[in-house]
Amino acid sequence: MTSRTSTEGIARLSDIPIPDEGPLTPQQGVEAFRRAVAEGREWYPALLEVIARWVAPEEEVDGVRLHYLIAGEAFDWLLLAQRLLEAAGELVPEAEAEKLVVEGVAPRNETEEEFEAAIGPAKYRAHLNFQYGVVIEELLLLAAEQELNKTGRLSGHGMPPADVLAFERVYGKTFDELKVLYQSEEGVTLGDRVSQTDMRLMLYWLSKFRIRYAEPARIASDTRKAMTVLAGMEGRRARLARLREAAARREALG
Repeated sequence: MTSRTSTEGIARLSDIPIPDEGPLTPQQGVEAFRRAVAEGREWYPALLEVIARWVAPEEEVDGVRLHYLIAGEAFDWLLLAQRLLEAAGELVPEAEAEKLVVEGVAPRNETEEEFEAAIGPAKYRAHLNFQYGVVIEELLLLAAEQELNKTGRLSGHGMPPADVLAFERVYGKTFDELKVLYQSEEGVTLGDRVSQTDMRLMLYWLSKFRIRYAEPARIASDTRKAMTVLAGMEGRRARLARLREAAARREALG
């Protein structure tokens, strides 16, 4: 996460009127979350409540364009959560905020049904679109990169790195070829260095490109492969969490 706002900045928006219900503008949403946490509410339920009422599909913050809703279909709720948590600053414990934003782990256990009820069915459907349209593509590319490294096809002199070669392995075209197609179809221009936001916009397009041209059996295989990578990552995170807990217990015992 980027630098967190100090509590000194929290009062700046305190006079903004916040409607009791209905949609919130970005400014109202930020202030509603700050105010709720400052008044002693649990930060995670307050966060989801603001997210449920948030309507802006994108926003510019400190010169950076944040796309919360990709192509009007895929909702990156963790990006919006990060935006709100950074605005709240020290009102939210940093370790808990990072665990949510970086690992996707909420401070309390909740079912998918509870999460859907909290943010609303429309946003939940858009969240699923993001999972299947962006996260799956990220995992597929990571799996391809790992396969390239495992087979020894590391970057030689003049060869692209494995994370670039992975695009051809997954989509059958080089990254540069895909970039040209994407720019042509979507009417956008990407520079030599692609930001994370622009990359996720392109990945959502790539998910549709892959489904458009791949055989159904290949699509199913790709999904299983992505889930395997995800399970491995979650397993490593769980082991790391257990190691941290053990270290904390040892430290407490002296």
